[in-house]
This record gives sequence, C-alpha cells and structure tokens, in this order.
Amino acid sequence: MKYNFAEVEKKWQDIWDDKQVFAATNDYSKPKYYALVEFPYPSGQGLHVGHPRSYTALDIVSRKRRLEGYNVLYPMGWDAFGLPTENFAIKNHIHPEIVTKNNVAHFKQQLKSLGLSFDWSREINTTDPNYYKWTQWIFLQLFKKGLAYKKEMAVNWCTSCKVVLANEEVVNGVCERCGGEVVRKVKSQWMLGITQYAQRLIDDLDLVNYIDRVKVSQVNWIGRSTGANVRFGTTAGDELEVYTTRPDTLFGATYMVISPEHPYIEKWADRITNIDAIRTYQQEAARKSEFERTELVKEKTGVELQGVRGVNPVNGREIPIFVADYVLTTYGTGAIMAVPAHDTRDWEFAKKFGLPIIEVVKGGDVEQEAFTDCATGVMVNSDFLTGLSVEDAKAKIIDWLTEHGKGEKKVNFKLRDWVFSRQRYWGEPIPIVVCPKCGYVPLPEDQLPLTLPHVDSYEQTETGESPLAKIDSWVNTTCPHCGGPAKRETDTMPQWAGSSWYFMRYCDPHNNEALASKEALDYWLPVDWYNGGMEHTTLHLLYSRFWHKFLYDIGVVSTPEPYAKRTSHGMILGENHEKMSKSRGNVVNPDDIVKEYGADTMRLYEMFIGDFEKSAPWNSDSIKGCKRFLDRIWNLQDILIAGAEYRPELETAMHKTIQKVTRDIEELKFNTAIAAMMALLNDITDTGAINHAELKALLILLNPFAPHITEEMWQVLGFGGMLNEQKWVSYDEAKCKEATIEVVAQVNGKIKARLQVAADITAEDAIAAAKQADAVKAMIEGKTVVKELYVPGKLINIVVR
Repeated sequence: MKYNFAEVEKKWQDIWDDKQVFAATNDYSKPKYYALVEFPYPSGQGLHVGHPRSYTALDIVSRKRRLEGYNVLYPMGWDAFGLPTENFAIKNHIHPEIVTKNNVAHFKQQLKSLGLSFDWSREINTTDPNYYKWTQWIFLQLFKKGLAYKKEMAVNWCTSCKVVLANEEVVNGVCERCGGEVVRKVKSQWMLGITQYAQRLIDDLDLVNYIDRVKVSQVNWIGRSTGANVRFGTTAGDELEVYTTRPDTLFGATYMVISPEHPYIEKWADRITNIDAIRTYQQEAARKSEFERTELVKEKTGVELQGVRGVNPVNGREIPIFVADYVLTTYGTGAIMAVPAHDTRDWEFAKKFGLPIIEVVKGGDVEQEAFTDCATGVMVNSDFLTGLSVEDAKAKIIDWLTEHGKGEKKVNFKLRDWVFSRQRYWGEPIPIVVCPKCGYVPLPEDQLPLTLPHVDSYEQTETGESPLAKIDSWVNTTCPHCGGPAKRETDTMPQWAGSSWYFMRYCDPHNNEALASKEALDYWLPVDWYNGGMEHTTLHLLYSRFWHKFLYDIGVVSTPEPYAKRTSHGMILGENHEKMSKSRGNVVNPDDIVKEYGADTMRLYEMFIGDFEKSAPWNSDSIKGCKRFLDRIWNLQDILIAGAEYRPELETAMHKTIQKVTRDIEELKFNTAIAAMMALLNDITDTGAINHAELKALLILLNPFAPHITEEMWQVLGFGGMLNEQKWVSYDEAKCKEATIEVVAQVNGKIKARLQVAADITAEDAIAAAKQADAVKAMIEGKTVVKELYVPGKLINIVVR
C-alpha cells in the first residue's frame, strides 16, 4: 500500500491539536525540560526553508524528552512589533494591527503544517496589550532604579522623510526607503543602563553551557579592557581626558584627536582661529554613519585645531589637536592620544599630516616597517620608563599618573548603553508622563497597559517625532504626581523590548496579576536549551540576559541567568550557495516542499543536509533521497514478522544504532543520527524481515525526526496507544560491541587481505591469522620478517625483506 503523506500528516496534526498532546502541564512535581527557539518576526513573506531548521532541531530534542518522561515546555509566539510592518502599513494604507494579524495567521499555518510539537496553548504576541503591559511594567522598574534615563544622542536623520532611522535603514549613506540624504542629528533618547551590568555579563558566562563561538561573540561585543584615564593639559587651560589601554606609550603620543561632536569645540570656538574649516568638517562628518566613520580601510581625514594645543602630561610638550571623524563621542571620552609608532590608524594619519613618529617600544624601524605593534618588549625613548618591560611600564606609569594627579587606572567597556526609544508608531508606548513641574513621571502601575491609540496616519511629524505626537487627545494628560497638565512620552520602544523577556511569559502566559507567577518561574527557569541564529548572539542575547539579571536583582526570578544552554545553527543557503533572499531569486518556499514531498521528508532533509552548526546549500535532488528512505520505512510492514526480542543477527546493530541516535541528538549531530538509521534499515533489509521488537524500536528512534509516518505505522500495526506516549528506547553498552570485526592485512604497507576476526582478538592471534591468508602467505614465504604490528580493530602489517 502506497504511503499517502498528505492524508496522514493532516490526520495526525488534527489529532495532536484536538488532544493538546504537546501542552506542558502545571504539575510542578514532574521533572521539567524547557526547550526554546527564537520566536519569529511574522513578515509578509512567510517562512522560507531556512527558518524551520532551528525549529525542527529543538522539536526533535523536545519529542525525545517527552519520550524520556519529562514535562516539556516547547512554546512558540510572535515578535510582532517593528519597522517592516509599519513601513508596509504606510505604503499600503493598512493598519499595522491588521497586517500583523494576517502575517501571524500565515506563519502559524506554515509551522503547523511541519508537525512541530509547539505548545500552542501558551502562544504569545508582543503586540497584545496583555503582553506588553508587562513589558511596560519592566520598563517602569528599570526607570525607578535609575537604569532608564533620557540622554541627548546623535541619531540618523533622513532629510527627506523627516524621520530618525535605525543604522540598518541607512544604506551607502542614504535612506533605504526614499534614497534621501541622511545626516547625524542630536535628539533626546531613552537609554537603558546595560553598561552597569557589563562585568557580570562577562563573568556569568562561566555559569552557562554556551558553545564557544557564542561566548566569544558576547565577550568581544562587551569589550572589556584595562588601562588608564589620562588627563592632558591644553593651552586653553582645560584638561582633555582620554582613555588608553597603553599608558606605557605616553612618551610616544605626538598628537591628539577629538570627535567632531566634542563639546570643547564649542567651548573653544572663540580661540579657534580656523573655526570655519572646523564647522565645514563637522557638517561632512554628520553625513556619515558610525560604521563609515570607524571603517579601518578608508582614507584618513581631519582638521587641526588652530589656536589650542594639547600638553602631554609626562613631558610637558605641546602637541597638536586634530578633529577627525574616526573618533566617536559615544565611546570613551570622545578624545584619544595618538601614538603613531605603535598603531596602524595613527601611523597612517601621522604620515598624511606630517606628524612626528616616536618609537617607545623597541621592535624595529618604524619609518621602514610602517609601525611596531608591540604588546611586549622593552621601553625606549621613555625617560623613567626606558628599559622596563611593557607590563612593568604600565604599572609604573599608572602609579606616576595617580601620584601627580594626571590620571588613574580604569576598566573600560566597548559596550554602550542601549538606545531604547524609537520615533515610531508600531511599538510599545513608553509609560512616562512629562510634567513641566515634576519632570519625567512614571505612569502608575495600575494604569497599565498604556495602549496604542488608533491612528489614521503612521507618518512621522515634520520634526521627526512619533505619529503619536499628533494625537492631542492621547498626548495631553495630567501628571500622576502633582495633578497638573502634562504630556505623555510619544516615543515607543524598540522591537528588542518584547523579545528581552518573552521566555518568562511562556511559563505562565495567561497571568493577569504578574508577568508570570513566582511558582511557574521557579519551576521552568532557566531555559534548559535555547537555540537561535548567530546574528542574535550579541544584541538580543545580551539584552535578554541583562533584563533577566535586573529582574533577578529585584526578586522577580530566582536564577542569575535565563538560559542554561545556548547553541546556534548555520543558515540554509540557496542552491546557488548564496543567502536566500527574494532579490536573489533563490528562496525555497516550505509550503511547496510539504505539498510535493510531505512534512516528514522536509524535516528529515533539513536535519540531513549537513552539520547543523554550519551553513549548507539547499539541494532539490537530495531531498528525494529522504523521501525514498521514508517510503522504505513504510514498506517494512510488508516484511513484518512476529518477535518480542531483537534477533541475534541484528542485536548488535540495533543497540549500536540506539546508542548513536540517542547521543547524536544531544550533540546536534542530526545528520549522522539519520545516517545511522539508514544503515540500520539496510541491515534489516539484508535479513529479509523485521520483527515487532525491531520495528517498534526503529519507529521510536525515527519519531522525533518524522513524527507523522511513525505515528501512523504505530497505529496501523496495533502496537497500542499513540507513539508519543511510549518510552524512549534503551541500549546495552555491552551489546554495542561487534562480536567480530574486519581488519586489513598488509605486507610492507600494501593491503593483501581482509579478515573477519574476534573483536577482542590478541595481537599474537591476529598476526597468526594474517599469515594464514593465501595472499599474505605468498608474499612472506622465503623472506625475512623484519617487523610485525597489530593496530587493534584496524590492521595487521608485516614488514619483510
């Protein structure tokens, strides 16, 4: 009987839905397992075949855990606020709420068609007021603790659209949407003080099981460094502070650079004799994104300040001060000391402007070799530091700076506080009232959620404010503190807000009294296994760890880290080996694959395509092999015989396969687990039959990968109950070893025979057996045996002359 995958898959998806088979229970006495994947942004394009790779992998883990007796939480929801939906709404004159509802419905249908065992009873949506009520509540707690604050910030401003743009909306210096000129403009923005958690975010990586590349990306993004704050004098009388990781090189500092936005430019405006040139340069810098300004491979530009010079604190020498766009006011102090002998960028700048280059760490001819990047070595041309090692010089100069009031030791982080506000409509309203008397006042918690008002236009105002600013009836309010007239904050939160705590809401998604009950949070957290893309390991992963740690500090959660384990998958590329995108025309729609081959085949292929943690190209021909494998599994019914135990000829193969699949799932080696089951199927076919015990075990092993066909076969064959209610198969370690093995026999390194020998054969017996093989015997007769070697389980080599 031919396998009708379309009929069978629909049947079992309906059964699972009707019976809520995969719903986690609230019986907190059971052992729990919380598996999590990053919830998707429901775009209008729907899923492509790259998306389900992560979902299927953790689905396999979740299904295995249920068979192992765990109370499994494997939830799904929607990260549905954000810019793409708002832009679509503006362009097509459809309310973002309707756009989101339609996109979610499409995504959900696609995910269900793949047979993913999500607990849909816990589905969440970040745009649901019952959800974002608690996003707003968390913001208020951050505000009350001083971790949410307002600050003047340079932002990307589209001169045509009159809106603030995120960095990713600026392409080649122009607005992605309209092509208009983008400049840097200072606006007041809400910030979150993530930098106060920087050290803990590094230290607590020791508490979790993250793959190395995830840990490394987090540490590098946070960018901890140890150095010194150094205060340079100026001829204007002010001190200009810089942060440096190499205070030992101070005697080699031959010029200084400040950012175009540095406040001292305004302070010194009357002293600067070339202020017009400085103003022109500031305007040019304002047209560049931060990425363009800090790009290493670019021509260095700058203007020297005429009228004010710096004073090197270690030797009293006056040095020029330049304004250059590669220095950012948002990092460090917005000023640097330049040591061109030991820094590529400084050397290139010094060469262009004819500035002195003084070697202070012995390492080569700086004029001939560009510069000497010396982290170790001996100090030269450095007065009282000369002759010291770099490390000793660092310690001594920091002591000297501290003693003379010129600086002090400093730990610095590359991580910046989180810019948290957006001048948009489709985001969570920030629950703050701005009062002319009381300042920024938090909305009382009993007035949450502060919901988005309905608007007819989603366009920003001429001044770049949110569309909310145009709704007087919503903006005008009373101050919760003094009762006087006040206005609501019209900025909204970024998309990152809702995704920073969603894993908590899954624990208790229908709670109206708290973001989740303490009992539920204590039971389910931390997440046992979280998988997501590498592109989210710096921003989202860092932000959610920060929020969790804050909630831990105020007693909402009981664990310092949200995720016990984090892994990341590689992308599925198009058949042309490029990233899938509509513009490249290489997107594969999972709906088409499910329709042609079935969900089980697609799931199997997604896991068989290659190393889960590496990118792999889609191959339309290879998927057919997975379909043939499942057809062969279905046809095993035709050779089924009675038998309650594994047959002797298959016993070792059965135990070895169970062992491998069990271990490979835990190690993300899904491709080799599938290969092992394919090999077992060949072994079964070679015997001409399969008995009940063997088929039951094979169906249970295959079930997490191909749940529909295995459930159907279990039911058709009358094995009792549903397969998902069974226990995971076990193996006997002793029976995983082959009774006999194949080894090769070599003479002078050339293979002459292949022998079947006992797995535990001694070296003496193995060599004796080899000598009895006809081909070996012919090669060694009448010759002197120089050496005999047995490599257990692999080969025998006899050397003759």
